[in-house]
Amino acid sequence: MGQDVSPRGPRCIALVGPFQSGKTTLLEAILARTGAIPRAGSVDAGTSVGDASAEARNHKMGVGLTAATTNFMGDSYTFIDCPGSVEFAHDMRTAIPAVDAAVVVCEADERKLPQLQIILRELEDLGIPRFLYLNKIDKANARIRETLATLQPASRIPLVLRQIPIWNGELIAGFVDLALERAFVYREHKASEVVALEGGDLDREKEARFSMLEKLADHDDALMEQLLEDIPPPRDAVFDDLARELREGLICPVLLGSAMRGNGVLRLMKALRHESPGVAETAKRLGTPSTKDALAYVFKTVHLQHGGKLSLTRVLAGHLNDGATLQSSSGETARVSGISAVNCALDTKRASAEAGDTVALSKLDTIKTGDTLSSGKTAPPALVTIEPSPPVLAMAIAATDRKDDVKLGQALLRLNEEDPSLTMIQNPRTHDIVLWGQGEMHLRVALERLRDRFGVNVKSQPPAVGYQETIRKSITQRGRHKKQSGGHGQFGDVVLEIKPLPRGTGFEFQERVVGGAVPRNYIGAVEEGVVDGLMRGPLGFPVLDVQVTLIDGSYHSVDSSDLAFRTAARIGVSEGLPQCQPVLLEPIHVVEIVCPTEATAKINAILSGRRGQILGFDTRDDWPGWDRVRAMMPEAEIGELIVELRSATAGAGSFTRQFDHMAEVTGRTADQIIAAHRVAA
Repeated sequence: MGQDVSPRGPRCIALVGPFQSGKTTLLEAILARTGAIPRAGSVDAGTSVGDASAEARNHKMGVGLTAATTNFMGDSYTFIDCPGSVEFAHDMRTAIPAVDAAVVVCEADERKLPQLQIILRELEDLGIPRFLYLNKIDKANARIRETLATLQPASRIPLVLRQIPIWNGELIAGFVDLALERAFVYREHKASEVVALEGGDLDREKEARFSMLEKLADHDDALMEQLLEDIPPPRDAVFDDLARELREGLICPVLLGSAMRGNGVLRLMKALRHESPGVAETAKRLGTPSTKDALAYVFKTVHLQHGGKLSLTRVLAGHLNDGATLQSSSGETARVSGISAVNCALDTKRASAEAGDTVALSKLDTIKTGDTLSSGKTAPPALVTIEPSPPVLAMAIAATDRKDDVKLGQALLRLNEEDPSLTMIQNPRTHDIVLWGQGEMHLRVALERLRDRFGVNVKSQPPAVGYQETIRKSITQRGRHKKQSGGHGQFGDVVLEIKPLPRGTGFEFQERVVGGAVPRNYIGAVEEGVVDGLMRGPLGFPVLDVQVTLIDGSYHSVDSSDLAFRTAARIGVSEGLPQCQPVLLEPIHVVEIVCPTEATAKINAILSGRRGQILGFDTRDDWPGWDRVRAMMPEAEIGELIVELRSATAGAGSFTRQFDHMAEVTGRTADQIIAAHRVAA
């Protein structure tokens, strides 16, 4: 083995990869192999360390990240198991900036290529060193070269084979390590056994090793010369090159294994130990200022049912003591009230944490995910800024029991702290709380958390569409309010001219009263009454693109008042609008979809089936194999669009939307919308 270039200090490694590629199973295998747990649990049986939440067990998939720490050959490693579904990707996106390296778990499945590309792109853009762990190798039915050729388009840098399989008939029995030039035979849940390298395996090893060295030589002139002159390069130099080119983001080494059987785990751990960078290089990549103070980054917030708030944190520099007062990049100050190691489900208390440690800090109530923390006197600059992806699906929610309204509000704030990719908006017109998320499962899990962890049962329904109405015809209408009830009565009388305005103008109020028919001090009240009358038009929706002009009226010196004129104006508008040929308007959005090219035809069909008008499509900049489709689409049709879109793109497609204009709806569609609204009201 080359010189031991393993950096000292604890390391933090992210396990990432497409949905259901075996990340949690790999974490179990690593923890079992390194002695952190007595034996590997199972996702299907609900006994894994990762996916430990009730929601993850229920759905048999990662719905949030899990951190677990173990020791290997004297070094501490914290693994962060990130969910693979694009709906829960925000957890991965906030965690990966502060890890030393990532293990991308994938399988030889062409359908998952777009998802793999999305994940690799995140790592590439942040400059994070990464290994590819080709999982489920025991089920492989293609030769490794073919598999690599299939996967390569997902990566912008060369995928470099570090191992090739040893075949026994149609089954893979072991592997050859191309750097060590040694053959190993797999043993289930045990370390592999070294065997002699001979015959056809030796020939294949020589060819594959030469191919690996050629890729390394692209960035090493000395190695290139040795290959050209047929001089075997020193093994130490090969390992040094592998480590350097991984860290500089020039190559992505590919390792093989089967997480379910525990195969290839030790080899992966050794590669991480010798080749992945340590915290000093990670801090440098993040641009941390040189300081003696402790510097840390919060990558996840968790609210425990009984233990309060935990901030999962990577210490990037310095020494952090329990009880320390920390400044945050968002300008808050907080005092650490407990440091725990993240050891599977058993968190153990610690007195302090060092550079490289990944720990849970308790009771940092003002600190949020993404904050940079410092033990210095001044607020540190933010090392990382992660914006959540725009939400794609919404539901209107309300507490089943009205007395839980306050409790629901508090639970939603906590939920948003844990997962900033959920957003809540109060609809001012319907007074509903609209919960926006990244997909169907994302919202379902949010409701489960509200119920199971925060004790709030909620009912949900599709959110109201922003229908409005306008008019096509002008009229003049009198509005009169007269009431006699002992003492002072109420009297207001107005004549209003109601006219349509061009689309997008909104609302205009004017007055052309002559001779004091309506005293000036009541004109403000008339305008308020007009606005009241436009809140709900004859079709049941707010009215816009209308001009209302006060042209005449009369008053009573004793009985007239602001309230009387406001009421008269509202009556005038409400009685006048039905005679103005009211017409329904619906909001139209510009929708931009990104999808793998092979799905574009399906996407066009989905858009057409949802009253979408396709504006055009082109290739997605700098994303080979992807297209971008733009369309105009009614808001009412966007509702469940993401569900169809994900189904057509194996979970990889997404879209953004922006309101563009209001458009008239007529005929049967309008009748159905109006009838449904009346029933709901």
